Order: sequence, then structure tokens, then C-alpha cells
Amino acid sequence: MTAAIREALATGELLDRLWFYSNYHCNLTCSYCFTESSPSTPPQALPPDQIIRLAHQAAELGYSQFGVTGGEPFILPYMVDVLKELAAIGSTVVISNGTLFNGQRLARAVELADHDVAVQISLDAPDPIVNDEFRGRANFDKVATAIPTLTAAGVHVRIATSIEPDRLDLEQHARLCAMHTEWGVDEADHIVRPLIARGRAADEGMGTTITFDEFPAELAVSVDGAYWGPFGPGVTNGVGDTDLLLTRTIEPLRVPAEAMLRVAGGRPAGSELAIVCA
Repeated sequence: MTAAIREALATGELLDRLWFYSNYHCNLTCSYCFTESSPSTPPQALPPDQIIRLAHQAAELGYSQFGVTGGEPFILPYMVDVLKELAAIGSTVVISNGTLFNGQRLARAVELADHDVAVQISLDAPDPIVNDEFRGRANFDKVATAIPTLTAAGVHVRIATSIEPDRLDLEQHARLCAMHTEWGVDEADHIVRPLIARGRAADEGMGTTITFDEFPAELAVSVDGAYWGPFGPGVTNGVGDTDLLLTRTIEPLRVPAEAMLRVAGGRPAGSELAIVCA
């Protein structure tokens, strides 16, 4: 079965990025968070040594990329060290709200400039009032300071904008693009993605409902198990979602990878991977 996993990754039947839910704790309480993360959420952190161990197992199976998300990964004091180790195994992206990059955390984050790590920071609008409506007071100002500081230091920064398709404002989008270009972030590093109606977004009546066939065949692991896609390990009303759960076993990684491959073989031909959390 290991050879079959490697072949599926090589052909694109399975996407070759493995996602780690490093934790569920966050310093923000975003209105559309599909993991319902907040300052009061239990950490539920994957141990750093397990993350690295799983990454090595993934590389043996044929994975070449890693994603780290949360919660807010940079709350964890060891996160920069973990990212460095991951980058030595495969290209890595880490998702962050971008509000903690000051003092010692900023000094440590700058170390990532020498490694194959992209820091993907969330920014939803070029106007502080609009952006902060979803993400919290002073979010925009902190992000607008962090991004140019990191890019000036040589850190690879990406920007992710989450929107509801019917609320896309082309004028605001153009302003946001001009803004991030001035900050040193190329257009190719600006990801615009739809809000997904899961977790807090669903509770607030926000986001787009998509079917299983639209989720990417991309493995994600958390302390609770292995899931189909990075939107799998969500939380609704304080309870972990299980609709996209593959296995409770995450190690050895071969077990959930085999489970994902079996499910992928049963998907209808021509399924579109409409949502890509890149």
C-alpha cells in the first residue's frame, strides 16, 4: 500500500501537502473561524516531537510539502524551531493571524528568512473598520506593521483574504492588492478564498456550503485524528466535527494515508477540487 500512496501523490490523486493542526488556542476570536478558536479555547496542541516524527514518515511516503495551522501557531513558544525542522524535510507554509510579531516573537520569526517557510497572514480588507469587524479591534494595524517588517527582513510572506463570494468588492480588492505590493508581497502570494460555512461561520450564517467532492484530497492531522482536508478538523458548538474524519489514528502516518487513498478511490470521476487552502 505504501507504493500506492506514493503513486497517488505523484499523480495528484492525493495532494502532497500534509497539514498539522499545531493547536486550537488563539489570541483572537474571529467571527468566521471554523475551529471556533479563541483565548479561552483549550490548546489541544500536537507535541512538537510528534509533528517532526510525522513529517519524516510523510516524506517516506512521498509527501513534499507541509502546512501548519491552528489556532494561532505562533502562540506556541517552540513554533519557529518546529518550522525550521519541517523546512529541512519539505517546503512549509504556516498560517498566522499576524498580530503577535513584536518583541521576542518577531526576533524569532525573522530567523525563518533562511528557511523554506512561507508565513501566510490573514488580511480580509484594505480598510481597518471592515477588516476588524471580522477579526477584532486593532487587527489591521498590527498586521499592517508586521507584514512589511517581515518582508524587509527577508521572510517569505503570503496574504490570505477570506470573503463571501457575493460580497466581493473589486475596488477594495484592487486597493488591497496595491497595499500588499507596496509591503513587498507579490500578487502570486495573495490567496483569495471563499468563507466556508463551518464552525463559527455557520453559526453566524456566513460562508459557502460545499460538498465532500469539492474538498481537496489533502490530509490533515490534529490531536483528535486525521481528516480529509484542512477544513476537516473544525469545531461546531464546542464539539469537534467528525464528518470529514478519516481515522482516530494519526501514527504511523501510513494508516490515515491509506484510509484517504481508499476513500479517494471511491470518489465520483471528474470531482472538482474547488476549494484549495494553499
